[in-house]
Amino acid sequence: MTNRKPRVLATRHFPPDVETRLAASFDAVLNPEDRLYDGPALVKASAGCDGIMCAAGDALNAETIAALPASVRIISTFSVGYEHVDVAAATKRNIAVSNTPDVLTDATADITLLCLLGAARRAHEGTTMLRTHNWVGWNPNQLTGVHVTGKRLGILGMGRIGQAVADRARAFRMQIHYSNRSRLPPDLEKGATFHANADDMLPYCDFLSINAPMTPATHKWVNAERIGKLPKGAVVVNTARGGVVDDDALIAALKSGRIASAGLDVFDGEPKIHRGYYDLENAFLLPHMGSATVETRNAMGFKALDNLEAFLLKGQAPPDLVKAS
Repeated sequence: MTNRKPRVLATRHFPPDVETRLAASFDAVLNPEDRLYDGPALVKASAGCDGIMCAAGDALNAETIAALPASVRIISTFSVGYEHVDVAAATKRNIAVSNTPDVLTDATADITLLCLLGAARRAHEGTTMLRTHNWVGWNPNQLTGVHVTGKRLGILGMGRIGQAVADRARAFRMQIHYSNRSRLPPDLEKGATFHANADDMLPYCDFLSINAPMTPATHKWVNAERIGKLPKGAVVVNTARGGVVDDDALIAALKSGRIASAGLDVFDGEPKIHRGYYDLENAFLLPHMGSATVETRNAMGFKALDNLEAFLLKGQAPPDLVKAS
């Protein structure tokens, strides 16, 4: 009888400390070149594997999951969001799915404030002016942006990240409005104004922060009609999922001035983003770096490993088991 370590496929090149622990606990199939697997390649690479440690963007749709070898018993994603994994298809195959909640709240909330401030204060235009040697000195009308302190901030999705964004915004004396599936208790609401219908919140949003998960109900939620309900000159920030925004509608509003500016860290179809964003001076754009601190990425990896180790080594349910809705 052998004490074979369970084999786990790492679909991406994860942080060094994470891969060290992965290799210590499992027979790890690593991806040092960080090549992107399409569905068939992922199925082939997972041959003989007991688990898969994946990341956002991996092609774990219903077709891929249906073709996975029978040996695969768990998919542990290195992310909070799991829309890239067809949980229903995995459940049908009796494959457990887990994610990494809680550990990237602060890092993502920090980036949300960076996007908010960068968009409001025309940071992209300012840095471009310097780096292209076109700054000729201070003048009274140069790069005047949108004042942040004391303004109204609407938050779509008041989960852990939304609440952390609100806490940071209060340092700027912003008035917090929010819409969520359910109202928060007073100790978490902290004086924020709740809107049961998110559309009713929009007229109060000098700034709108998207912190809601990607679901059928939120797909392209920020559309032309809802943009029309925002105050003229509002600022839109998205650090959740790109698909929550209708790119064509937002780009049109940025071009017309209906929306003063936008701060975006996520995009629909990333890394191939809508080309209309590239030429917009009033779009402050970041390459999906909300969780990109050493501490946070390690914490995400360790949480993904906690799930794998509980399930494959201890025969327990993953601490962060995702259930099909």
